[in-house]
Amino acid sequence: MTGADISSSTPSFKDHFSGHSGSYATHRPTYPDALFSFLADCCEQHNLAWDCATGNGQAARALTPFFDKVIATDASDAQIEAAEGDPKVEYRIARAESSGLDDATVDLITVAQALHWFDIPGFLNEAHRVLKPGGVLAVWSYDRCTVNADCDQVINKLYADIVAPYWPPERELVEEGYQSIELPMPLISAPEFAMKAHWGVEEMRGYLLTWSASQRYIKDRGSDPLALIDGSLRIIWGKERRDVVWPLNIKIGRV
Repeated sequence: MTGADISSSTPSFKDHFSGHSGSYATHRPTYPDALFSFLADCCEQHNLAWDCATGNGQAARALTPFFDKVIATDASDAQIEAAEGDPKVEYRIARAESSGLDDATVDLITVAQALHWFDIPGFLNEAHRVLKPGGVLAVWSYDRCTVNADCDQVINKLYADIVAPYWPPERELVEEGYQSIELPMPLISAPEFAMKAHWGVEEMRGYLLTWSASQRYIKDRGSDPLALIDGSLRIIWGKERRDVVWPLNIKIGRV
């Protein structure tokens, strides 16, 4: 292993998305192509990329123009089953800290909006083990979306008031933009990236229901939390399609 070992205990896998993996794949926004082009440019070689906690496989498929092969892992078999196939992507069921990959074989590791669910020290040890010398680790999360002041106020009411008690504690790492997470390798500076979508109100509603807190609310209360904002959201949003933006918080390190 390259670098110092990081102490780790292995908690049970926290699965917040398998129960709605199909809607998750349908309603989540997509990452910008420029992000993956930039990450590929950071790499010395382009033989193998590992997309860890791949979910619906979005990031894994976006890597295929730049790498000979992409291995996409997720601890959830339901997420893997819902992922879209690609001839250059090999999907595997595996936890982040025990990928099953060989030592020093990976050129790039990506973790999209998932690091906060991991046994982070265990994963960082695993990343060091599988990365080649000069290999790159990129982890990112995204901020709450913005539309306009009026729409944002309604969406933030759902986030901060209605489903607030149902956010897992790991969500705090996303709120702080992964600032407290230190990669045990030299960092690479990155430009600013953001996800963007052009949605109608039904697409926004579908996205809001994929929040882990929304799903936990439904499971606990047996009712739809969006019912408490639906009238206001529909009136303010109107019938037109609107631009939605999610700024990315990204950390990149090279072994």
